[in-house]
Amino acid sequence: MRQFALILLLLVFLPGILLAQQVSIQLGKSPLPLNQYYTIGIRLQDQQLKEYSPFPEIEGFKKSSKYSSTESIITAGTTTKIVTVYQNYAPLAEGEFVLKPFSMKVNGQTVQSQGATIVVKPMTTATPGTNLPDLITPDEAPETKIDAQPEYIEKDDNAFLTYYTTKNEVFVGEGFTVALYFYLAAEDQQLLEFYDFTNQITAILRQLKQPNVWEEAFDFTEITPENVTVAGKPYLRFKLYEAVLYPINLQPIKFPALSLKMLKYKVPKKPNLLNNERQEGYKTYFAREREIIVKQLPPHPLRDVVPVGSYKLNERLSRKKLNVNKSFEYLFEVVGEGNMAAIMPPVPEETLALDFYPPDVRQGITRRAGRVQGSKTFTYTVLPREPGKYNLGNVMEWIYFDPLTVRYDTLRPALTVQITGSRDTDALVLSRELGPFYKIIENEDDTLVSLHQFDEIKRYTNIILAVLLAVSGFVFIKRRKL
Repeated sequence: MRQFALILLLLVFLPGILLAQQVSIQLGKSPLPLNQYYTIGIRLQDQQLKEYSPFPEIEGFKKSSKYSSTESIITAGTTTKIVTVYQNYAPLAEGEFVLKPFSMKVNGQTVQSQGATIVVKPMTTATPGTNLPDLITPDEAPETKIDAQPEYIEKDDNAFLTYYTTKNEVFVGEGFTVALYFYLAAEDQQLLEFYDFTNQITAILRQLKQPNVWEEAFDFTEITPENVTVAGKPYLRFKLYEAVLYPINLQPIKFPALSLKMLKYKVPKKPNLLNNERQEGYKTYFAREREIIVKQLPPHPLRDVVPVGSYKLNERLSRKKLNVNKSFEYLFEVVGEGNMAAIMPPVPEETLALDFYPPDVRQGITRRAGRVQGSKTFTYTVLPREPGKYNLGNVMEWIYFDPLTVRYDTLRPALTVQITGSRDTDALVLSRELGPFYKIIENEDDTLVSLHQFDEIKRYTNIILAVLLAVSGFVFIKRRKL
């Protein structure tokens, strides 16, 4: 019950607490010299100033002019606008003065201040730009208008949208990296901001989809800038899309011209410390279309089926020496850079000495730094039938095309297995380790079940339903006669 009451109180007062965080009172610094202002400010975050009650009176000080400032903070694509209105107070004498606790009403909301102790020290030598109090300013002197609109101009920016590809032409099945970047000069980062990014990037990704490639796309949880140098100048680079593509036929890969609409701010024509507000506008950036040429592989009997990439072989035997009719496992692992989905298992030659069963397949892919690397493992169960020493490289091989060397290459096992004992044809079936599925046979019920059992149940069910229907009809007719 207490927890429920606590949650109810939080729901009632939480909106007010959050709103209070967006409106606050800021007190000036103390101590201060006699020839400088003391200030009290009201600070609003992400809201317009519509109305506010008078600033408090301070004993030993005289109210002077007001001024306002606007600040825009851009963090991770989110803009926070802060408006602060200040009241200047001119000290009348040196000494220690007390600003009593007070409250102000801002946009219909009451904001509290605990007050402060203000210490005024002797006058300091005036320097250019010092905020000197104007003691002869009349109370009715015109104040700086908060909503005064300065004249804005649009500054030139150094930003562009572009494709990046690691290669301009590739072989069929050869992977290449494509990325879409937005570059922004470091000194212009206050001028531009992403606009309606979710909808725009969805449309862009739809246009980038290619019908004749296998795509390994990189996932992005957020768009974060990278610091890069272009032509000797510092830039921020935003990666909007990145993938490794593998063409599956000879059709050229065409990336269309793309556009990205950005929010561009205009700045005051005459900026000053009291006015750093910006005016919103829009600008569209374009990326030129790009085409990648796809080449045919060199002549080879297996040209249309071999995988393409740079690979090496890892292999392992569960046992290197064993008896006839005792199965062992052979692991054939292809590791490297290429389209792992296109890798098919090597097919062992049929021999009387070794019996290979279809392999278990396992695949792992790592996407990092614009590259796709991984491994594909084929685990064969092998049943030896004849004693002897066997080199697995004589019964198995895996052919692929390496685009770096521009030639076909072969991965061939180097391991050997020693089989001892004599041939025993009667033990062939019982000797193979068939796995955990077949080990439960001993614990399962072996009672024979008729294949026509369901038909018999259906027949008896129909007979029972017919009898019940006849009895119901008889009872119904009997009651009507009564």
